[in-house]
Amino acid sequence: MSDAPNSPQITTILARVRLGRPEAVDELLPLVYAELHRIAQNALRGERPDHTLQPTALVHEAYVRLLQGQTPVFADRAHFLGVASRLMRQILVDYARARRTQKRGSYLQVPLESEAGITPPHGDLLELDEALDKLAREDQRLVRLIEMRYFAGMTAEETAEARSESVHAIRHDLRYAQARLRRLLA
Repeated sequence: MSDAPNSPQITTILARVRLGRPEAVDELLPLVYAELHRIAQNALRGERPDHTLQPTALVHEAYVRLLQGQTPVFADRAHFLGVASRLMRQILVDYARARRTQKRGSYLQVPLESEAGITPPHGDLLELDEALDKLAREDQRLVRLIEMRYFAGMTAEETAEARSESVHAIRHDLRYAQARLRRLLA
């Protein structure tokens, strides 16, 4: 993510979107589609193999939700992708709730994979969402870090760069957030 040569171009287009220029929305999708698709694949990675929601459909649904209604305000590419990953998570949660309501199958499992030997929590997507909501009531920042790292697939370095924080602080806070999630899921 950090080596995105079109990042300044995306930020400029996002500023035009914010000003309400409809042509800017059309210019944005081709520049961010590959990254959105990668985020969607990452979000669906832990789902069951026969999941009916595919990465392309998830990208399109998130994009529609991102740009529907009032004019969106995104500071830059990282902010846009962070919001997109949060929306994809919510779409998957909505999908899981609908599936549970229909009583058609077992719980959806979402393993969060990690680098540097940090073991993330495993669990049902709806339980994970509830735990993230509880954690958000305590510390929104920790939830944003989890979303950026595990749902958007950003490395600790990319997250640190996007948030203008040190990599050491990000890694520390991610370990703390994971521990809090484990407790909330237990």
